[in-house]
Amino acid sequence: MKNINKILIAFISILAVSCSGDDVESRPVIEAATAPVLLSPKSDFNVVLELANAAGLATTFVWDDAQYEGSTTVVTYSVEIAKAGTSFESPYVAGTTTDKFKNFTVGELNAAALNIGLTPFVEGQIDVRIKSSVGGVGAIPQISNSYTIKVTPYPAWDNWGVIGSATAPVTGGDGWGADANLDYNSATKKYSITMNLVVGEIKFRLDDAWTTNYGDDGNNGSLEPNGANIPIATAGSYTIVADFIAKTYTITKN
Repeated sequence: MKNINKILIAFISILAVSCSGDDVESRPVIEAATAPVLLSPKSDFNVVLELANAAGLATTFVWDDAQYEGSTTVVTYSVEIAKAGTSFESPYVAGTTTDKFKNFTVGELNAAALNIGLTPFVEGQIDVRIKSSVGGVGAIPQISNSYTIKVTPYPAWDNWGVIGSATAPVTGGDGWGADANLDYNSATKKYSITMNLVVGEIKFRLDDAWTTNYGDDGNNGSLEPNGANIPIATAGSYTIVADFIAKTYTITKN
């Protein structure tokens, strides 16, 4: 009986402590007060990103902090970007921080630009805004103003191009001064381009330089390092497809 009484007393003590604690309903409520304000970069920002500077600073996003009413809590900020004109229908979170700024390297900004669908080597427009939240992820969100910036990304894949006298109508001069960049298909892992060619020769090379280049020693559709120039016998529109894994290519007249 004594043991039962002791257990009862302990149970009543626990109940008393629980009841004396703060009532959940009496705890301070956190409410949105003032949204963050994006300060920079503004809409006059325009940057051409280059792989050689991938580790360098591209820009710093800066904003005024958001205000919340209630007990003090940590505010998390998300840098959201989207293709210009899409009204942030599917925003991409480029980064998060509890600071009032976020540095982006060239590589990070480039990855974000490609993620929302910007085309490599083509100037594109990005809408940028800041979203603040407290507590759990996305809790009590507040959205800042937005700016539209201009970004020219580079491809996240190897930069292969075609060069040679046969490309002169597209690349200018005698055709050997500049490359025509090949488009990459991530599904097939192949590169391609459709372009006008004249009678002459072509080669493939990496990063607009001759350090890594391919030709065809037997003119049989196989690629060899530093191989012979590939002849183009008839002028016209062609589709060129190159597979630098299998070391093969095709040139089809349209």
